[in-house]
Amino acid sequence: MNCLAIITARGGSKRIPKKNIKEFCGKPIIAYSICAALDSGVFDEVMVSTDSEEIAEISRKYGASVPFMRSEAASDDYATTADVIIEVLGEYKKMGKAYDAFACIYPTAPFITGKKLKEASKLLKDADSVVPVVKYSFPPQRAFIITEGSIRYQYPEYERTRSQDLEPIYHDCGQFYFCSTKEFLGKRSLILPNTCPYIMLEEEVQDIDTMSDWEIAEAKYSLMSRRSDDK
Repeated sequence: MNCLAIITARGGSKRIPKKNIKEFCGKPIIAYSICAALDSGVFDEVMVSTDSEEIAEISRKYGASVPFMRSEAASDDYATTADVIIEVLGEYKKMGKAYDAFACIYPTAPFITGKKLKEASKLLKDADSVVPVVKYSFPPQRAFIITEGSIRYQYPEYERTRSQDLEPIYHDCGQFYFCSTKEFLGKRSLILPNTCPYIMLEEEVQDIDTMSDWEIAEAKYSLMSRRSDDK
């Protein structure tokens, strides 16, 4: 099975300027995704889809290919990840290249490692797609809502249920997705009927949407690096 790594890195981030290439613990944050993809040994090609020449230059420096620039239509605020992947696969088709599977890897995911990508890729043999997920740290079934200044249980049927007796609920880590190309193009979705979870630890997951998120992610990464050095 031949496999393509697609790292999606649009320019022009508003909340964190130059987010995809901002320095994170010593190197541009996109470098972690590129290096993990290369280290995994899973991919026939590791490419970056971007509309930014600056991102393209840095991506090539760390070993990724940028065979074409992302179109304006796939770079606006309304373009979805699926739109970007469809464009990438279409451009490769024009070049006479086709892939049985691909991984969409986000550029701001420093907790990705080659080992995790390799493990996740093996799950694709028995699934149409693989998605990394993490368990909610507190059961959502015990959530409150606020109505006219007062709180109440959103799900009152679970008010007296012990937390350890509630079914675990998971959410998308927002790091990467593996997909069968055929199944993806048929549904145009990364979450397919036969999607396998790749379960991750909470300390290896962090959304990075604000500078506070960024600082938390750096602290987590630094702690993980120290623990790894101590082993």
